[in-house]
Amino acid sequence: MADSDFPGWHGTTIIGVRKGGEVVVAGDGQVSLGQTVIKGSARKVRRLSPGGHDVVAGFAGSTADAFTLLERLEKKLEATPGQLQRGCVELAKDWRTDKYLQKLEAMLIVTDGSELYVITGAGDVLEPEHGIAAIGSGGMYALAAARALIDTDADAETVARKAMAIAADICVYTNGNLTVETLRR
Repeated sequence: MADSDFPGWHGTTIIGVRKGGEVVVAGDGQVSLGQTVIKGSARKVRRLSPGGHDVVAGFAGSTADAFTLLERLEKKLEATPGQLQRGCVELAKDWRTDKYLQKLEAMLIVTDGSELYVITGAGDVLEPEHGIAAIGSGGMYALAAARALIDTDADAETVARKAMAIAADICVYTNGNLTVETLRR
């Protein structure tokens, strides 16, 4: 089977919502190969503790690539304790300039409970507007739903869970099996 014939891995919706002194990162558990669900309970949101500082990261894309990036991010954060933005920028610079890292296919949402960033292989470290970031196959559905819900009385976790449920109802590469991590500041 030629690479162009390979159906490709699809899956993952990750959302980060900052509201009311907390940031919630939620991710679904589905991994699909073509039209087949390979796994429904993957854990794509992880808590890191570099230098004793809690950081939550969610990833979309290749799992092996994402784990490589998470390991690198953790090292950057250990070198710059308490400076999430600096660690993210350092990772993005390496990702963009290192020949090995350039081939990695993943995106990250990262938070320390006060700051929220999306990191891409293009060298971007984006701080989202409205305190909401979303990536992955169903990311735009979750983002739209969360934007509609953010000005309600719902807390950050409720907004994230409802947005993920809406994305799971629309995107065939997203399921309702969630991993949710919360950080408060």
